[in-house]
Amino acid sequence: MTSAKSARRPHHWRRDLIELAALFTAVAVADAIANLIGHQPEGPYLLIASAVALVATAAFHTWWARRHSHAPPPGPYSEAAGAEASGAGASGAGHSWASASATDAANPTARTEDGTETTTAETAEETVEKAAEKAAEKAAGQTGEKTGKETAEKTERRAGETVLWRMRTTVRDAPGALAVLCTTLARHRIDILTLQTHPLAQGTVDEFLLRVPESLTARQLTREISAAGGTSTWIERADAHDLVDTPTRVLGLATRTALDAAELPLALRQLLGRCTIHSLPARSLPAVPGSGSGRVTGEGAPVEGVLHETVMRLRDPSGGVITVERPYLPFTPTEFARARALVELDARLGPRVPRGASVLTLPEGNEITVRRADQDDLTAARAMHDRCSERTLGLRYHGPVRDADRYLDHLLSPRFGRTLAVQTASGRLVALGHLLWDGDETEVALLVEDDWQRRGIGSELLGRLVALAVEAGCESVYAVTQAHNTGMVAAMRALSLPLDYQIEEGTLVITARLAASPAPARSRPAPETPSGYGRTEEPPRLVR
Repeated sequence: MTSAKSARRPHHWRRDLIELAALFTAVAVADAIANLIGHQPEGPYLLIASAVALVATAAFHTWWARRHSHAPPPGPYSEAAGAEASGAGASGAGHSWASASATDAANPTARTEDGTETTTAETAEETVEKAAEKAAEKAAGQTGEKTGKETAEKTERRAGETVLWRMRTTVRDAPGALAVLCTTLARHRIDILTLQTHPLAQGTVDEFLLRVPESLTARQLTREISAAGGTSTWIERADAHDLVDTPTRVLGLATRTALDAAELPLALRQLLGRCTIHSLPARSLPAVPGSGSGRVTGEGAPVEGVLHETVMRLRDPSGGVITVERPYLPFTPTEFARARALVELDARLGPRVPRGASVLTLPEGNEITVRRADQDDLTAARAMHDRCSERTLGLRYHGPVRDADRYLDHLLSPRFGRTLAVQTASGRLVALGHLLWDGDETEVALLVEDDWQRRGIGSELLGRLVALAVEAGCESVYAVTQAHNTGMVAAMRALSLPLDYQIEEGTLVITARLAASPAPARSRPAPETPSGYGRTEEPPRLVR
């Protein structure tokens, strides 16, 4: 922007044209009036009198303007005058222009500080333009300030949004090593919620639960931790459940294991995080049902267990070995000690199954009881096998019917999953439903006696098994059947869950994703109480 001190502003050609047009208009009007009055008898006298009056008026106006001048001082207005003009708006601008016009004749020119001559009208015009420019600058400044403030608020608000991360890193076992790490976290506005230390032979594994700004990525955090001296850094997202402190969580897992032997694999998985658990029996299945125990598998572990980096082997109280694998992160001695203590607790308590039951009414009026089953029901389960047809057993076990009894002891063991049994009023088993832990996956399987099929028993059992899977934190369950087993396919569809189908050589695998929606209301498990605390039953209800 060029000020009046350094350059004289040129006249605008539009204003010159307007002034010239006004002059021509005035001459034309004056000529018309002179012609009109001059042809009258007293016209010349009237024109002379008018000229004298105009001269007198002009002389008086000139004298008054010189004595009471309204013209602004030479040079540009001060900053205060400019602010006043900008605050007055259009009215103030019009007033300044009128004042300049009134004194134009008395003070036709003015000299600026650098010697440039300008007319009074030009000075007034420049003043108005400068006032408008300052007003625009002020408005732009306010707008920029507002925009900057809004941007800062958005940035601050985004910086205030945080996510939970679980981080594990190895640091030197030296004074100040952990302090350097914490200083780095504080510099990035990272809040440490919990901290666990796992001493090693060389160094220390520190496990953090962090509240991290959302704008900070895992890769950036890993780079900063490495710069602070951390090695073998591992980071994954956490959730609100991880906010529970470790002693409280371990006590809760111990309580669940004490109430139900089938909880041990689940408790180990929740204790150690994302891992794969396999239970291997000490002996294989007998070659011929009823011929005694099978051959020794050679699988075993010492009483104290074995820890080898990412693999943990623990002795199963029921025989065999429990293998825990976590390929992406080595186990620490502290984790190994916790897992071994949980297994020892299970061994001291012995076999146990919650004795909860639900009484249901079939459409024809018969009452049935749904309860947990274990290896004590082996004899009743074999008797049910004897009453089932070869077709029913073939659809369930996908193999030779004569081998069906070989699987029962394994299926009824709480170490490999949970089993629900349907019992009639006479005490006879008519259906079995299995929820089996298969590494990272979970399988569901059903067997209903021929005379009790097509009554809704299979759907009821499947719904309850899915509810148990949801309670255990499983993401999905799958069923292995045959393509022509319409009853199992219909029961899976009745869950109202997203299903995936895979078929190969007549074998159909149906996978239901449990994370999409909760289990059906009718499939909620019955309240269960530990053995020795009485029998809990639901009020009888109708099975549809």
